[in-house]
Amino acid sequence: MAPTITRIESTEFGFPLEDVGTDENGFNLVYRPGATTERKLFGLRVHTDAGVTGEYVGGNSPGMAELNMIADYLIGKNPLHREKHWSEMKRALRKYDRMGIGPLDIALWDFAGKYHDAPIHDLLGTYRERFPAYASTFHGDENGGLDSPAAFADFAETCLDMGYPAYKIHGWGGGEGSRDLGREIEAVRAVGERVGDEMDLMHDPACELETFADALKLGRALDEQGFFWYEDPYRDGGISQHAHRKLRQHLDTPILQTEHVRGLEPHTDFVAAEATDFVRADPEYDGGITGAMKIARVAEGFGLDCEFHAPGPAQRQCIAATRNTNYYEMALVHPEAENPVPPVYADGYADRLDSVDGEGCVSVPDGPGLGVTYDWDYIEEHRTGSVHVYD
Repeated sequence: MAPTITRIESTEFGFPLEDVGTDENGFNLVYRPGATTERKLFGLRVHTDAGVTGEYVGGNSPGMAELNMIADYLIGKNPLHREKHWSEMKRALRKYDRMGIGPLDIALWDFAGKYHDAPIHDLLGTYRERFPAYASTFHGDENGGLDSPAAFADFAETCLDMGYPAYKIHGWGGGEGSRDLGREIEAVRAVGERVGDEMDLMHDPACELETFADALKLGRALDEQGFFWYEDPYRDGGISQHAHRKLRQHLDTPILQTEHVRGLEPHTDFVAAEATDFVRADPEYDGGITGAMKIARVAEGFGLDCEFHAPGPAQRQCIAATRNTNYYEMALVHPEAENPVPPVYADGYADRLDSVDGEGCVSVPDGPGLGVTYDWDYIEEHRTGSVHVYD
């Protein structure tokens, strides 16, 4: 008898980030000694009559709001019919950003792996089980952490000594600092001169630069230092195909775009318009593992590489099943502060600065489904509201 979804539960919870605050505008996380910031995530459980539960912890408030529109659709449905459900949920959320699909789809994949007693990468088709990571920094701060070009270079050297083969700068932002292009360029030069011969280097201004001209100036500094890629530079928000095609025409450093466009078709259009060199995908943002893998296959068809955004067990499962990808993003790392990742794993799984081996690599979890065991006691103890139930 085919399995059936009987109940879906969504639990919001919070956890503290010590010595972490925000920048002047209150958006970017930065090192701030003595400060404590609470981050909120969601624990999602998809219960079935097969006695197997699909789980995922992550998400965000806008995405979970969309859950109210689509979760009831899944009740009574076969959890293995992911392609059908993905298509229906995509249509239902056509007027919105569709970020509510990701957590549900990942939980359905976790169910499938547990149901078949296999890790998700086995179901997708395994290509590798171990892969290199890059150290992806916090944004620059003014508080004694990553507060100067020399500090970014020192931390790059630390990461190199730990085994990391690659390093990505998230520069300054959130106020007057975002307009200090000279300091941004000096950080590029300091890091390039210190470790550029030994590491692949990336730069992600996170759309902080205010003009195309600033993006061009910083890009030319990346060219001088031989950077591996240039990501989301300026205030178009990372979504203009025309703008990034023009930027590509003036620079040697490859562009990495599409983190901020949602869905398979906009990603495909970005590539077809020659507006990016590397393609970005995220199983949480891009319609789950189903959606992220579609993007990876489109990139493969165009002969391009797909780089998965952010760390997590879903990202590891995708990378393990993708040939055309280079690095796992260990984010966000800092010499003085812990990564903003939730302490919700009861089995030793971690995404922290020291989670790589001596060669800067991580491995894909090999247990059924996502391959991790969530600490639901911790999630319940740190619950911030009522559990939303769909049945």
